[in-house]
Amino acid sequence: MSQPVADAEVRYVSSATTNKSSLRRVMAGTAAGQFVEWYDYGIYGFLTVPIAANFFASDDTSGLISTFAVFAVTFVFRPFGGIVGGFFADRFGRRKVLIASLMTMSLATAAAGLLPTAATIGIAAPLLLVLLRVVQGLSAGGELGSVMSFAGEHAPWNRRAFIVSFAQIGSFSSLLTGSVIGLLLTEVLSKQQLHGWGWRIPFFVALPLGIVGLYIRRKVEESPAYREISEAGEVASQPVREALTSRVGRRAILVCATLSLLNSSGYYVLTSYMPSYLQKSLHFDPTASFGTTAVGILALLCTVPLTSRWSDRIGRKPVLLTSSIATCVVVYPCFLLVDHRGALSIAGMAIMFVCFAMYTSVIQCVLVELFPTRIRVTAYSIGYNISTAIFGGAAPLFLTYFIDVTGDSRVPAYYIIATAIGTLLTTLTIPETAKKKLQR
Repeated sequence: MSQPVADAEVRYVSSATTNKSSLRRVMAGTAAGQFVEWYDYGIYGFLTVPIAANFFASDDTSGLISTFAVFAVTFVFRPFGGIVGGFFADRFGRRKVLIASLMTMSLATAAAGLLPTAATIGIAAPLLLVLLRVVQGLSAGGELGSVMSFAGEHAPWNRRAFIVSFAQIGSFSSLLTGSVIGLLLTEVLSKQQLHGWGWRIPFFVALPLGIVGLYIRRKVEESPAYREISEAGEVASQPVREALTSRVGRRAILVCATLSLLNSSGYYVLTSYMPSYLQKSLHFDPTASFGTTAVGILALLCTVPLTSRWSDRIGRKPVLLTSSIATCVVVYPCFLLVDHRGALSIAGMAIMFVCFAMYTSVIQCVLVELFPTRIRVTAYSIGYNISTAIFGGAAPLFLTYFIDVTGDSRVPAYYIIATAIGTLLTTLTIPETAKKKLQR
């Protein structure tokens, strides 16, 4: 293997996938895989209340805090999964890691539906749930950097944000599916049935979804950018060491972590945490909670393709800045609208999701463009997963706690605004990365 490229020397890959049918397979493969990977995060958020009742024998605040603590466990292990997955993706190729992570997540999610409850085996029930969350965290940590790099390395320079955004569409589609399943279950089943056995159904759905996603991913070839450095003998033999010891790598990891702040709050507060927040803090019934969140996600899915194409035309920074500023301005008033329920509640939720959609349609592409191909997945995974572990996975736990302590239901709004300011300040410091070839 070659020696690491000097910090001062910047070279670029020359290849990308231009065949339309191949690009469609890449977009389908990344979207389908992300759908399966993040399906678990969606249904866990929508099933927080019955999970608390079954594994912690309480669906009040203490039970919810314990349930969100288990949710946070996943994020503790994501950086470790990112390091391991990043090493193998940078050393041996992205495609192999994507197949392995998808299989692992599907099996672990389906297994959660088979777990006995605390009423049956006592303390062993939440411990087994924690074990599965550890496995899912390792899988998710290795998945994200790999799949975004994979999509970005296939994409031509003038369509990169649009093509990478399909991975985001897949992940948010899974959250919408979780909302719909949650809504159907609350409509069809009584509370006793949902808490008794109905909560297991969404977890079992992960297995057939995983089989479909695996079939699609096996049809996609390795990325041209990775093949190019592999054929040139420039694959990093120690990508973790190179990412952490080079000045360029360390700075890019820090930028990655701070740019990802809004992603952490937007993704996990607006989606995974919001259904529980609406039910417990604002006393929405389950149907209204799931329905309101589902409308917000649908608004996001309609916005992402438009703003990603906008980014390919005018640049990444204008879109990131617009989203961050808009989020700071509208989030608090939107939380006030959500309090009113009905049409006003839906409007408030949709506005927040549209503002976040501008950001999420671009951020993953920007992170792909930050790093050279030889250490891209490793460095991307380290920066992104550490940020997400601290500011995303732990957010539902801390927000539930602080709402209980302060009695202020607007705590989530303050948190989202704070992370938007962090992303805004970082965006001002970075160069424009659009319309350029990827670093070699």
